[in-house]
Amino acid sequence: MGGFNAIVPMACVAAAGIASMVAEAFRDPGERMPIAGLGVVGLLGAAIATVLLWNHNQASFGLVSADNFGLFVTGVLVIVGLLSIAISGPTIDREHLPGGEYYALMLFALAGMMLMATATDLLVIFLALEVLSLAVYVLTGIRRDSPASTEAAFKYFLLGAFSSAFFLYGIAFTYGLTGSTRLDRVGSLMAAQAMAPTPMQLLAVGLLLVGFAFKVSAVPFHMWTPDAYEGAPPAVTGFMSTGVKAAAFAAFVRVFLSAFEPLHGQWSVVVWAIAASTMIVGTVVGVAQTSVKRLLAYSSIAHGGYLLVALLAANDAGKGAVLFYLLTYAVTNLGAFGVIALVDNADRPNDQVRDYAGLWNDHPVLASLMTIFLLSLAGFPPMAGFIAKWYVFTAAVKADYMGLAIIGVLTSVVSVSFYLRIVVMMFMTSSDEPAQFPAVPKIAGLALVVSALLIFYLGILPTRVLDWAAASISTIF
Repeated sequence: MGGFNAIVPMACVAAAGIASMVAEAFRDPGERMPIAGLGVVGLLGAAIATVLLWNHNQASFGLVSADNFGLFVTGVLVIVGLLSIAISGPTIDREHLPGGEYYALMLFALAGMMLMATATDLLVIFLALEVLSLAVYVLTGIRRDSPASTEAAFKYFLLGAFSSAFFLYGIAFTYGLTGSTRLDRVGSLMAAQAMAPTPMQLLAVGLLLVGFAFKVSAVPFHMWTPDAYEGAPPAVTGFMSTGVKAAAFAAFVRVFLSAFEPLHGQWSVVVWAIAASTMIVGTVVGVAQTSVKRLLAYSSIAHGGYLLVALLAANDAGKGAVLFYLLTYAVTNLGAFGVIALVDNADRPNDQVRDYAGLWNDHPVLASLMTIFLLSLAGFPPMAGFIAKWYVFTAAVKADYMGLAIIGVLTSVVSVSFYLRIVVMMFMTSSDEPAQFPAVPKIAGLALVVSALLIFYLGILPTRVLDWAAASISTIF
């Protein structure tokens, strides 16, 4: 069985996805079935498999490697999946979405993300990328009677297909140069020719970079992000803003820091420019937004910039920075979108910043939780966001990227203004008309409380998780 061990986590999730589809097919109209429970079982199975595979460095088919780096990201994806399922219930009930279809798509997307995080072959990474993308496109447009949702899904799909073409061409050029799509072989052949890189090599790296930059919504490939985030149901937005980023960054790190490491001098200049512009655009445009979802979409773009800084500064100090940042960002962002999903109302979306006026009077707990998530995104101590940013900027300074660190700190300071705008609305502004906020379901409320506790744990006692992150990323380079 040794040959299949590495794919057990994603097999558990894919099996749960198939079970959800079957359950939906046999469900009578109007009958309630605990389909979400199937997803939870699949994700817990994946979590157990991840723990059992830790430190064993198993490989399957020579194309999937369950090293600690891939397993750490798989663990982050399990957390993303569990929190997403927990906050999805209210949205499904309110929008009358097909539950089985919704959870099956979410689970198939997670299986694709896990494959992307553990794949060691460019073609398998591409296949995983397509599996997760197709599921997320459909989830974005799952509200079929909503024009905004359909438009968002269509834009995302067209631009996503376009970026996939760049990615495929990058793989084709890489194969043409090295005769292989296996990352280890590509790396050794690139190292042999690294003294005088040819234009073809730079073209291959450039095309792959475009494909990855689109998936992590880096500037100038970020145009789809605000529309897709605004059009999708809030629970889906939380899922795709965290899961897709985690999977894409895992593959990005694996491809660029192990296979294309010999060309670091060439691609680091481009990534520097992309990281700087992503942080600046995400923050500056975010300040002008009045819609909470669009505001968090630009915030998510800016966080992609901080992650790119961590990727560039992957020296000894910054090795674990990428993984630790992915974990804290996933927990925090899902929490924020969880609150948005809970205050969403059938007849009134409560999507504008001003709609949050007086939330403290109606739902003091929700307002407090939202404040924790926003302050963590802004990087206030003692939240996890502060430690994650501090760690990334320290790594950047140690790796001689002083300019990027300064841009990062300045954009963080500017971003505080738009996070605090929502906090001021919730606590200090009284609403003209009494806002209608629905009751909070227990499971979703519990998920948000768990997210908040995780944020404080990672902010106050981060050492153990930081050590895990640093140790697990050192298994790939």
